[in-house]
Amino acid sequence: MTRVFTVITFFLLFGLRAAFAQQDAGVWVQIEAQPSLRQAQDRAQAYANTLPDVNGFRLNSGWYAIVVGPYLRDDAEQVLRVYQAERQIPSDSFIAFSSALGQQFWPVGANILDRGVINAPVQPEQQPEQSLAGLSLQDADETRAQARQGERLLTAQERKNLQTALQAAGFYNSTIDGAFGQGTRRSMSDWQRFNGFEATGVLTTLQRKTLMDDYNAPLISVGMERYSDPQAGIEMDMPLGVLAFNRYEAPFAHFKPTSDVDAKALLISQDGTPATLRALYQVMQSLEIIPLGGERALRGNSFTIEGRGMGIVSYTQAALKDGKIKGFTLVWPDGDEARRARVLAAMRASFTPTDAVLDAGAGADADQRIDLVSGLQIRKPRLSRSGFFADASGTVLTVAEAAESCTRMTLDGGQEVQVAWQDTDLGVAVLRPRQTLAPISVAEFRADVPRIQSQIAVSGFSYEGALGAPTLTFGEIADIRGLNGEDGVKRLALAAQPGDAGGPVFDDSGNVVGMLLPNPADGRTLPGSVSLAANVDRLSDVLTKAGVSGVSAQSSAQISPNELSRRANGMTVLVHCWD
Repeated sequence: MTRVFTVITFFLLFGLRAAFAQQDAGVWVQIEAQPSLRQAQDRAQAYANTLPDVNGFRLNSGWYAIVVGPYLRDDAEQVLRVYQAERQIPSDSFIAFSSALGQQFWPVGANILDRGVINAPVQPEQQPEQSLAGLSLQDADETRAQARQGERLLTAQERKNLQTALQAAGFYNSTIDGAFGQGTRRSMSDWQRFNGFEATGVLTTLQRKTLMDDYNAPLISVGMERYSDPQAGIEMDMPLGVLAFNRYEAPFAHFKPTSDVDAKALLISQDGTPATLRALYQVMQSLEIIPLGGERALRGNSFTIEGRGMGIVSYTQAALKDGKIKGFTLVWPDGDEARRARVLAAMRASFTPTDAVLDAGAGADADQRIDLVSGLQIRKPRLSRSGFFADASGTVLTVAEAAESCTRMTLDGGQEVQVAWQDTDLGVAVLRPRQTLAPISVAEFRADVPRIQSQIAVSGFSYEGALGAPTLTFGEIADIRGLNGEDGVKRLALAAQPGDAGGPVFDDSGNVVGMLLPNPADGRTLPGSVSLAANVDRLSDVLTKAGVSGVSAQSSAQISPNELSRRANGMTVLVHCWD
């Protein structure tokens, strides 16, 4: 009779727990996320061909998630296990909540966020029959007093971990101090009630495990494990389920992605001084894996760099101690912020340097390229064009295409510039440095019109900086008007490269008589020996509108080729446009 009563009680309480769950909008199994709507639609269609209940939603991050559901939490976990075991979904799929989902994009025209849960397409796991007699939602083997007794055995860190997990689940919003006061007890009760347990305010052993398993699900999904590298002298927890060691190229140990999560990592290990640390800080910011957006700080003997953009988020930290620089970089796809934050926090908390330092010769036999640093691609601008200093404060004249749709513009030395004025009809832009510069030489503009067939030279970065300095290309003035006879533009008999556009046009006295323009963008292709240049009077008008006064030429005496080269080098700059 007692057994029958216990079984009835269990099923009544189980029904109550299901009722609580039904009040929620359900949970989902997130399969993957894509950066573009087109990619996400294609992937959603591919999954829908083999799986039921496939839906797609825009995430708050701007990415597009592909999910199945919505199901009750237990059903969703069973779906996740079965589909992963059958290799129908990626191994890093995880449980997602409706609060993380935005507008639905798949199926087209659907809107099911508020529809309620549906039946799972897989069979629920069967519980052993003997457990039904003694099971209750409070745990059959622990009373409230026993739960309190088990709670007293927790370490201070374990108590803080429970508060952190409650906070992450949205039930606790106070200090993480390990003290189980009224606020913590209330949050425990709320968590128990939400999950269908008796609201006692004291978590049993099983409930603590359930809470922590839910909290650690992001880490479990990426296979967080302790990793020890005796050569680099670093021990730490790493997501070894989604990446693996690849190679050494001093001062880095490279880790490559091994799953659909396109994650990468570096361990940093080298002997050094404060100067070495500062140099590493600068070099890291030039790498493609560290986008331009994000905070960065160099303080004392350590630095941190966050990079956001181009579909990735990266974090780097390094510190100098006892003549050794140790640190790491984590690169994670954008749109998976919850998991990234958990993985990064675990890596930072577990990072432990040891005595060894990576051999400076490690990886010396690897392929060498000028655009690689220790096997890492240097970040490249979207476009690079020439320009030249138009006044003593560092104002730059260049072509408008060098300033078009740029997230950031810099000169070759890293100085940031911004658009002060543009003449889109002429195709000229005036750039003002964010900090005043001191040019070696400044353009001296010749006011009178040069004669046809007079000799000229263009100073420009023909190969967009590959040579490290501007080059001079010689030619002559073919016409003082444009191809259609228009004023303000002159035609040159000169074979220029795309990177030369924006460079100054000199006469044989070293005075500026124009600025080289890019080839027309209207589909015409000019002969290789034909180039166009903006006239000085039009350039002067643009500078005036930008509030800049150009310098007039004072001498018409011919100068030597060496003097012309000196002036050109001091005046010509490389302008970078960054995405």
